[in-house]
Order: sequence, then C-alpha cells, then structure tokens
Amino acid sequence: MPTLNFKGKSFVQNHHLAVKYHQLVPMKEKSLTEKVSLHDNLVIQGDNLKALKALLPNYGGKVKVVFIDPPYNTGNEGWIYNDRVNSPMITEWLGKTVDKDDLTRHDKWLCMMTPRLKLIKELMAPDGIIAVAIDDNEIFHLGSLMDEVFGPLNKLACAPWQAEPSGGKEKTRLRSGHEYVMIYHNGDISSLSQEERSTGKLDRQDKWGKYRKGRELRKWGGTSSREDRQGQWYPLKTPTGATVYPYKNDGSEGHWRWGKNQKMKAIIEEPEVAHWELSPYDEGVLVNGERERWVPFEKIRDAKKSVGWSTWLDSYGFNAD
Repeated sequence: MPTLNFKGKSFVQNHHLAVKYHQLVPMKEKSLTEKVSLHDNLVIQGDNLKALKALLPNYGGKVKVVFIDPPYNTGNEGWIYNDRVNSPMITEWLGKTVDKDDLTRHDKWLCMMTPRLKLIKELMAPDGIIAVAIDDNEIFHLGSLMDEVFGPLNKLACAPWQAEPSGGKEKTRLRSGHEYVMIYHNGDISSLSQEERSTGKLDRQDKWGKYRKGRELRKWGGTSSREDRQGQWYPLKTPTGATVYPYKNDGSEGHWRWGKNQKMKAIIEEPEVAHWELSPYDEGVLVNGERERWVPFEKIRDAKKSVGWSTWLDSYGFNAD
C-alpha cells in the first residue's frame, strides 16, 4: 500500500493517545428527559477531539454508524488547528490561520484529521460504518488517510452526492454540482442491510401462483455459441411435448444459460417451471423447416428483491437545504 506522507505526521501519529480523558458533565436543565443519562441521545458541546476521547469509556467498540462533516479546506473558510500537540517545533506552525495562501494547508488539514479518525476507529463496533462528507479539495488526501487508518480493503465506496441540483458554480470552465461521501467499514459488513426493490408487477398466473416473465433462458451476447459451452446444448421439452434446442434468432446453434444439473434441472423435470412463448427466427431463416420455435423464459415470483444500496446520492438533500 502506498505511504501517505505529510508535514507534521510524526508529531500527530499518536496524538490521540496523548489527549486527556475529559468527563462528560450532564446539564439537567437542558435535558429532554426526567432522568439524565450518558448512555444515548447525547448532544455534546465542546472540542470534538476531546469529545471523542470522552466517549471512549462508555462507547469504545460499540458505535455502529459515524457521519462527520469536516472542514472542506477550500481556502475560503479560514480555520485554525488548535490541538495541543506536545511539540514546540510544530505548535507555532499549526497555530496559524489556514487560508488559500497557506501552501501547507493540506498538511495541516491531515494533521487535524489523523487523531480524530483514529479515535473514531476506536469507538466503532467491529461492524461499524463511517461516512465522511468532502469535496474535491481534499478527496484524494482523505482517501489515502482513511486507507491508512481503516485499511484499503475496508473501503465500501466513494459515493458522489448531488449537492447543487442546478449544476453548481463554474470554477474551471466546468460546473461541479457534486461532492462526495467516503464510506468505510471496520472489518465486518455482515450486518450491512440491503435495499428492498420491486422487481416489477406480477402480471401472470400459473398453477403455483403469480409471476412475471424474466429473461430468456438461452444465453445471449458474447460466448453464446454452442462451441463455447458444449455441455449446455441439450433438448428441453415444452408443456405440449415439443422438443426445443437453444437455436439463435439467426438459426445458428447456441446454448442454455446453465447445465442440466443446475437451474435447468427443474425445467427438465417439469416444463411448466419456465414461461414459454413462440418466437420467430430472423426474416428468411428456417430451422428444420420451421420459421419459429418455442422459447423458454424465467418465471419471477418475488415482488421484491434485496439489492445493495446505490452509491449515487441524488435525492438526499442539497447544500441549500
């Protein structure tokens, strides 16, 4: 894995260990419940590095989801790295306002992010997820840093987020209306849910119930000829008893999607497991004196299926919201 190097890295690499623990002090007068508790539904006011360290005793290894929105370091916001790094050599350099004229602003940003991400990792459960909002000013530095902290194999996605529905402002003769959300897990994604998506209307009926027509059972596209899969050229019987081979529309020999002992076994034993339609060959094509043949299709019976969540984020709010 490539190594990320930046000015000040050696001084902040273990800074998260040096941060003192601070006690979380409940403010009963601002609580929305009768009984004040530090176990859930907390709003913490204060320095975020100290707050992360203060959460460790109660929440270390337990946090399922983390979302952070750090400074984008555009050069326009003007921010100061004010962590008390124990090094006179670097304190003065870090303590100055970071603006667009600061040639080391990316180094300072990485110095700020490193201890925070390391504390967040300690807080996360083994199946925890972290999402970080960012734009193209620091996207590449952030990705390298998160690879280093969480591991490159734990990267789930760099998801584009449509931040400006109008298309964004023109900055470089191009308009950029999107930002990013970097998403990593902490080693275990077994509990990551999936989206339930409709497969379409079940508009047909057979003796087993409702279904809709799925894809053709003859292989399409590349490597779809008989010589590509000799073992997948074999006859099927239609519900009427006719014998069918996987001929292509142009009359050449193709092959089925699966072998006899795979998904096709049920159709061989019970032809009505498939949906059948008469389909013509290409114009002028005859096979065994016939202009058309029976074609089997899958029957889809589930109205919904589980699929991975899309990383295209275009309906989750905008910068102006």
